Amino acid sequence: MSDSSSSDEHTTATGILSHSFVLFGALGDLSLRKLMPALYQLEHAQLLSQELEIMAVARSAISTAELKQRVEHTLNQYIGADQLNPSTLSRLLQRLCYCQVDLTQAHDYITLVQALSSWQPQVTFYLATPPNLYSDICQHLHSAGGVNSFSRIVVEKPIGHDLASSKVINDALALYFDESQIFRIDHYLGKETVQNLIALRFANPLFESQWNNQYIDYVEISVAEDVGIEGRWGYFDKAGQMRDMVQNHLMQLLCLVAMDPPSQLDASSIRDEKVKVLRSLKPIKPDEIRHHLVLGQYADGQFKQAPAPGYLNESDANTSSNTETFIALRAEIANWRWTGTPFYLRTGKRMASKVTEIVIHYKPNSHYIFSPDQASLAKNRLVIRLQPSESISLQVLTKEQGMDKGMQLRRDPLQLDLAQSQSNARIPDAYERLLLEALKGNQSLFVRRDEVEIAWQWCDQVRHSFQSTDQPLRPYPVGSNGPKEANDMIQMHGHLWYEDCDEI
Repeated sequence: MSDSSSSDEHTTATGILSHSFVLFGALGDLSLRKLMPALYQLEHAQLLSQELEIMAVARSAISTAELKQRVEHTLNQYIGADQLNPSTLSRLLQRLCYCQVDLTQAHDYITLVQALSSWQPQVTFYLATPPNLYSDICQHLHSAGGVNSFSRIVVEKPIGHDLASSKVINDALALYFDESQIFRIDHYLGKETVQNLIALRFANPLFESQWNNQYIDYVEISVAEDVGIEGRWGYFDKAGQMRDMVQNHLMQLLCLVAMDPPSQLDASSIRDEKVKVLRSLKPIKPDEIRHHLVLGQYADGQFKQAPAPGYLNESDANTSSNTETFIALRAEIANWRWTGTPFYLRTGKRMASKVTEIVIHYKPNSHYIFSPDQASLAKNRLVIRLQPSESISLQVLTKEQGMDKGMQLRRDPLQLDLAQSQSNARIPDAYERLLLEALKGNQSLFVRRDEVEIAWQWCDQVRHSFQSTDQPLRPYPVGSNGPKEANDMIQMHGHLWYEDCDEI
């Protein structure tokens, strides 16, 4: 494993199947809860190369045998003992070995690189660690001779907490890896329905021909969680929903909905179009905040018919915290396709239910010939749901059946349930796809540096505009759909959230 800095050689890191996988933070929550089950499912589907070897890296003083015991226990817990295939489990465990490394100690990396010396040189390093360790890991790997032109590095969000800190992290990665070698994860991009956005839009003239401001009234992107902080106080209270959710997940969904058709389905073309969307986002000025942004914080309420504490009353809470747990904002894209069509982004914790969905609200016909008291029905909606189930539903208007109904209208869905329609026993987890694509060297599902930094620039500007006003955090009870001010904000522009549309 020799070091190389040739730009020509760097380009070869993309598109080569990696046979060596090194997982830093292998005993952490992300690795055990998500990555090991994903590797198991890829093994079960026979999608992993026969030559693939997996090195688990952590600072605990355990043996490879003890690692395998922990992994088996983890898979029993998260997949289920009754669902595990003994042959698949055996094959996966045979791939595993363990190396103890204190990630802050340079000399430990010499031991790691020596352990990898007989492995194939196309190594994929996965950093399931806090971002403040990225720089140390890259530097020590490089110094120990563990990085070459075929190496890849996969890093998790958050890439910083603002534009300045994201540049520090990206600069640290760029010292040792070319951009073609860096795979920044946003796990939403691995979801099956998110991938279906590409097919839905660009493979169907029915939709793409009307995917613009002439036909679409407004777009709604909602990510609601029914859980609270779940022990993540140290991270979340410093982040809030703008940094934790809007800057990455919601921005990525916005880009995929709003982008122009790429010239081809390769990583550069897709990411170029996403960057164009981010560059077209209009800033939200301080005098527009009241009409474009609502921040909230959940208060005491009811969840599953039991009392639930508010954010400030959670265990170990910072009782004077001004961190937002809810955000709703109105974004505008200043380009030929979307000028005049707003995008409403909404995300919150301790909401009524867990749901992630994109709703496309189409404009009504310019000439309406049916009963005036049903005019509010006369809009089609396309609902793309990512969780808890993955489905696509087009709401259309039909006639009520019956001789006595006249031309009374009703709204019915044309429903596509992805699991049922394609006879899949299960929809792959996002991490399965992302791991597989990283091993293949396909960057199209990963985030490029300029995407990260432009998204931070816009979010920082919005946050600074809010802080320059006297707008308070709006309380909302646990188990609700957010503060009433979020409803007021969208209604002042003549629109409604999707869950309220059928009430008129």
